[in-house]
Amino acid sequence: MTWNFEWDAQKRQDNIKKHGVDFTEALQVFRDPLRLEELDDRWAAQEERWQVIGVTSLGLLFVVYTIRNKKYRIISARRATKNERRDYRTR
Repeated sequence: MTWNFEWDAQKRQDNIKKHGVDFTEALQVFRDPLRLEELDDRWAAQEERWQVIGVTSLGLLFVVYTIRNKKYRIISARRATKNERRDYRTR
């Protein structure tokens, strides 16, 4: 499977400032064969958004993305919360 990623450059910089996580780092979650991925239906009226938790060199990250024009568009990335880490480990 080919993965094509994109993001908004300003959103990337804002995410680094807010969460200390670069979108380039967030890409690693997609290489985690044990990643936990689910549809975030809170945005269903606007667009299909997905949440994924996976291991990176920073530890477990929580990433939100959508698919536009056959590309995975990263929306946000941050370190997983305590509850999200538990969900990842106990599923």
